[in-house]
Amino acid sequence: MNKTRLEKELKMAIDSKTKPLGALGQLETLAFKLGMVLGSTRPVLRNPVMLVFGADHGIAQRGVSAYPAEVTGQMLRNFATGGAAINVFCRQNGLRLICADAGVLERLPDSYYGFETGKIRDLRAGNGTRDFTEEPAMSEETYGFCAEQGRLLVKEVHEAGSNCVGFGEMGIGNTSSASAVMSALCDIAVDECVGRGTGLDDAGLARKIDLLKSAMKKHSDVAMNRNPGQVLQTFGGFELVMIASGMMEAAKRGMLILVDGFIAGAACLVADKMHPGLREFCVFTHLSAEKAHGIMLKYLDATPLLQLDLRLGEGTGCALAYPLIESAARFLREMASFEEAGVSNKET
Repeated sequence: MNKTRLEKELKMAIDSKTKPLGALGQLETLAFKLGMVLGSTRPVLRNPVMLVFGADHGIAQRGVSAYPAEVTGQMLRNFATGGAAINVFCRQNGLRLICADAGVLERLPDSYYGFETGKIRDLRAGNGTRDFTEEPAMSEETYGFCAEQGRLLVKEVHEAGSNCVGFGEMGIGNTSSASAVMSALCDIAVDECVGRGTGLDDAGLARKIDLLKSAMKKHSDVAMNRNPGQVLQTFGGFELVMIASGMMEAAKRGMLILVDGFIAGAACLVADKMHPGLREFCVFTHLSAEKAHGIMLKYLDATPLLQLDLRLGEGTGCALAYPLIESAARFLREMASFEEAGVSNKET
């Protein structure tokens, strides 16, 4: 259907429902977005999938997190056994969960990996990234490998019948990567992009800011050029590359993209720079407690659905917001119009 015609028909369909104009607030805006992305005035969310990528970061060894790097791999085990928050919320709200090892410090025992439900996908690009305060986080070859893995995983879930995919992550130290990526791509001072992450105290936060300032100075040519791929290769993580690539593949396939918090948002910044207009396929599921996330969302001209002071990652915001997204699709598809219900509309 022609885009202009679809816009007109969606607006008419929303406004003709048995309610005062605008009475469902942001749910109406969301329903309009779903209709535009999925190309229908009666959108159906099919086989929603939550993708969670875990990876470690060399900069974590510098003390930028309140938790040790080993936690990333330990949490992948928790995902595999169904004990993490994202497992709980996906079970509750009917999302299929796929977790991937994009490159934690130590490979898990072979028994954890596989394609079955509850197994971890082995997409390992290495034993964590390099420390980007000293050198680029990854080589061009590794960056290309990660991008291909993210693309292929989204291709797989789309070909299996999904038209809605969420993106989450797990990686000790990845708020540092996300802050550096945001600073470089948005031309915002790095100290404005840095938060407490997993809960740093004041001294830890000051150390994190100093380290990132030093890294931005060391790679000033990359930061100033603002080439999104080069920025991600220099400051990013394996999981960030896979998410950004996965988002671009989802947009190319006309899928609805659910964006979690600050880390997934940084990957979305990259993807939107590389695939202009990608943000039109995105639902930004929540405003996190991470200091710079609000600034990031304003840069993306995005209105988050929820504000719950989340700062967990894992895609938890996506899973928690999903019932609202489903409600927007259902009211557009199932709610009666004034004419259908025999209800008198407002006199004009």
